[in-house]
Amino acid sequence: MSDRFRALRVFTRAARLGSFSGAGRELGLSQPSVSRIVAGLESDVGTALITRTTRAISLTDAGAEYLARVEPLLDAMDEADHAVRDNAELRGRLRIGLSSSFGVREVIPGLSAFADRHPALRIDLVVADQYQNLVVEGVDVALRFGALADSTATARLLDSSPRLLLASPDYLRRAGRPLTPDDLAGHCVIGGPARHAPPAWTFERDGKKASIRVDGRLTVSSNEGAVAAAAAGLGIVSTVFWGCRAELEEGALVQLLPEWKTELVELHAVFAAGRAAKPAARAFVDHLVAMLAGRRPRASASDGPASG
Repeated sequence: MSDRFRALRVFTRAARLGSFSGAGRELGLSQPSVSRIVAGLESDVGTALITRTTRAISLTDAGAEYLARVEPLLDAMDEADHAVRDNAELRGRLRIGLSSSFGVREVIPGLSAFADRHPALRIDLVVADQYQNLVVEGVDVALRFGALADSTATARLLDSSPRLLLASPDYLRRAGRPLTPDDLAGHCVIGGPARHAPPAWTFERDGKKASIRVDGRLTVSSNEGAVAAAAAGLGIVSTVFWGCRAELEEGALVQLLPEWKTELVELHAVFAAGRAAKPAARAFVDHLVAMLAGRRPRASASDGPASG
């Protein structure tokens, strides 16, 4: 990598992260090295790009304009390198943002096949239950459930699936099995993460609709905790297939009201707005689509492909 090309890479990451040390950790450089490289770039272009303080760094007006012009060029260079490479081998770094539950349950167990096909590719998993800022955190593709709030983002719909209503066999022995949505009023309900949990559970069957207000006795801030609570017999939980697949297959949880249609939850791959998706990001999404298709629940009158 040429010194100038390397300097541009270092500058863009430091600018987006707002930190020389953060950029250094990501790029395998020391904080002084990052500072020196950026200073050299500023000398080359003849103007200050970054304002430095004891606590943080920020872009100057010139730096903001320079960043806006440089980033598309770097992305285009990555795309060009990949397009002309004889074996189309994926190289560089791929940063994937995803929730902890989906990451641990579905993505990580199926990642080895993708990594083995692309040994020169470095993969960073940004696992967090809060949405990442793709540009600031340098995330190439994020996997998100539900309706997209940012209409300017480039996204690919991967699947659309119903929520499942679940309880443990032990809970059902003690509390009885609900046969209609109205029966849920007498049951203990486990509330899930506020970002993903609807305020009411909606059902539809033969043109008849029902909406049950969710006011759980127990609320859990993560899908993993809510599913674990249901498996422990604490009540009924609403989640999606990819958030409870193991428990369903093992019999730790049982699906309730399968003949009623429920809310659909969409799974999207989201790419940073205004930038072309990296070849590695597109290849990973293709891999994920194929992987999830092979893990869908067996077809029945109640089950459909679900996400979460």
